[in-house]
Amino acid sequence: MTTADDPTRRRERRREHWQRRRGLERRLHDGAALRISSLALRLGLLDAPREQVDALQGEVASALDELRAVAAGIYPPLLHEAGLGPALLEAVRASGADVALDVTDERCGAAAEGAAYFALVDVLAAGSGPLAVTARREGSTLVVRIDGADPALACVLDDEAAPLGGTVDTDSSLIVARFPCG
Repeated sequence: MTTADDPTRRRERRREHWQRRRGLERRLHDGAALRISSLALRLGLLDAPREQVDALQGEVASALDELRAVAAGIYPPLLHEAGLGPALLEAVRASGADVALDVTDERCGAAAEGAAYFALVDVLAAGSGPLAVTARREGSTLVVRIDGADPALACVLDDEAAPLGGTVDTDSSLIVARFPCG
């Protein structure tokens, strides 16, 4: 087995991947987004017809909204700031999906939380019926249970869990994914 095939090294690369995603989100937020916000404020001070200034501020506000959406797609700020529960709650509300959430407040690291978040958002996008999602830290593992999901969606969770050294099991309409905490 080569060093590149070493499971420990693969998990470490995946954790580094999630840290890079988080770093990109912060750079967008702390750099470009702050500059655009500053530009919007400075536009308000221009000595120009109000209609032109208002139109420019509207365009700047739209650009800022688009930038924030890109940053959130890389790594949602709420996931970093408040954790998996609040970030999933926001995603569920935005999707309008029928989901009962029961998510621990205990943090599990950027890699595990990011992988679980994006896998669950993909499950929501698949449009399953009513779901019950629980997420708990059990030792050094984030265990996510999705009740009511199509078992075929297990592959969506496995795509995120496996590179971290995690596993996914299915039983009828229950999917259980395990994400090692970093």
